[in-house]
Amino acid sequence: MGCLAGPVVAAAVILPSDRVPRGIDDSKLLTAKKREALDLIIRQEAICFGLGVADVEEIDRINILQAAKLAMLRAIQALSFSPDFLLIDGRSRLDSTIPQLCIVKGDHLSVTIGAASIIAKVFRDRLMAEMDETYPGYEFAKHKGYGSVLHRQCLQAKGPSPLHRKSFSWTPV
Repeated sequence: MGCLAGPVVAAAVILPSDRVPRGIDDSKLLTAKKREALDLIIRQEAICFGLGVADVEEIDRINILQAAKLAMLRAIQALSFSPDFLLIDGRSRLDSTIPQLCIVKGDHLSVTIGAASIIAKVFRDRLMAEMDETYPGYEFAKHKGYGSVLHRQCLQAKGPSPLHRKSFSWTPV
């Protein structure tokens, strides 16, 4: 959620209890190569999965937390089967009638949440790599919109692109 540019992406995953892929963990703890490999396996093994996106305009209008919750609800709605129970990464409950449990650091503690974090991160990273071609000179393929030194240098040199969240502040390099 802490990126300076791009949408917030969430995923929902229903895994079969007898075919849980090995190696699933918090997507931020895995290498890009490992995430890519697991993304493919999770998509093949999952009973179903859904992706939800909240765009930059929504983030700026309703704030990042509400946009993340909106993306999560969209991911749940994109599932081909309605879940009986939701495991939510973090502290914030969703506005849903489906029973739910919020788990802080859930992407590290729950294989299902970890699988969702992998699918969401791989999807978002690919999207940002595509945006690198649309908005040359911002190096989105390298930093994926996070507030790295490189990204802030690009922002300083070029100013914000339409992908940049106007409600976020950043410090010059």
